[in-house]
Amino acid sequence: MTELKRTPLYDLHVSLGGKMVPFAGWEMPVQFPMGVMGEHLHTREKAGLFDVSHMGQVLLRATGADPAGVLETVVPANIVGLPEGRQRYGIFTNDQGGILDDLMIANRGDHLFLVVNAACADQDIALLQALDGVEVTPVTDRALLALQGPEAGRVLSAIIPEAAALKFMDVAILPWDGDELWVSRSGYTGEDGFEISVPAARAREFAETLLKDEAVAPIGLGARDSLRLEAGMPLYGHDMDAGVTPGAAALGWSIPKLRRAGGEREGGFPGADVILPELANGAAKIRVGLRPEGRAPIREGVAIFDAETGGAEIGRVCSGGFGPSVGGPVAMAILPADLSEGDTVWAELRGKRIAVKIAALPFIKPDYKR
Repeated sequence: MTELKRTPLYDLHVSLGGKMVPFAGWEMPVQFPMGVMGEHLHTREKAGLFDVSHMGQVLLRATGADPAGVLETVVPANIVGLPEGRQRYGIFTNDQGGILDDLMIANRGDHLFLVVNAACADQDIALLQALDGVEVTPVTDRALLALQGPEAGRVLSAIIPEAAALKFMDVAILPWDGDELWVSRSGYTGEDGFEISVPAARAREFAETLLKDEAVAPIGLGARDSLRLEAGMPLYGHDMDAGVTPGAAALGWSIPKLRRAGGEREGGFPGADVILPELANGAAKIRVGLRPEGRAPIREGVAIFDAETGGAEIGRVCSGGFGPSVGGPVAMAILPADLSEGDTVWAELRGKRIAVKIAALPFIKPDYKR
């Protein structure tokens, strides 16, 4: 059995009463004494501090060609046109048109900074190392924190005044007490906030500095999941994987016109022959929101049918739970594209079918600083 890795904040989590669980090869806090519901609502109302140090941080520099152009051979995004000081969401695709991982890509002038999912980090780094013309440097000496919620801007600006000027998806390297923080105004909750890469040796000190503000509370993986679900954000390994296309995952928006059929830099990435026709013609199935009737959540794996009795199974829930801010159960599933908002489908729970309405995503109105 492989030993679980620990982030630089492990001891802090334990001291704060964090309940530690295995997650993607790491020992991570699933919740703190406030509880998942309390942590979720606290983040929506004030500011939550998340340890996301398990994510992979990677620097990409050119050894010959422009790193953005090289990265475009495996990621169907407009990276060449990404301005310095900005970041963009992207996906790695495979030859069958499926999604290998999703990632954030930041342009920091003479290099790119990537953040990839923990469970896929080794695979992603190997994929990047196989590319010609780039030097790949996994960042192993930094922690990654996310400060999320309506008070995040005030809290971080009190410590780092320059952070106040950042807008949604801006990135900057900012000074803090003799060290460098790599800051982006982004996150995975649907709220305003920041992701902050800090030297591992000073991660606890920085986290404790943020936690001194009474608006900030430590938040675990449980509330991180319910927050991103309400925000309609897909999670790798649940709402998308190597067998799900960008069209089916409702991530076609991440593939711009210039990378599509007839575009200036059409294709040139794995699976383009599958992905581009599907985006042009529309996917047969697509990820949608679900609002079950009643209070019982429908969770991942629950079968969805097109009729209350008999009928056909048309999909399975890929993410589901209770939405504390919504005040009821919410879920997502990849279902036939001809279904419309307000249509009824049926979820089978313990041998009984319950009515579920197709709902628009996201379930809450995002609050980003544009």
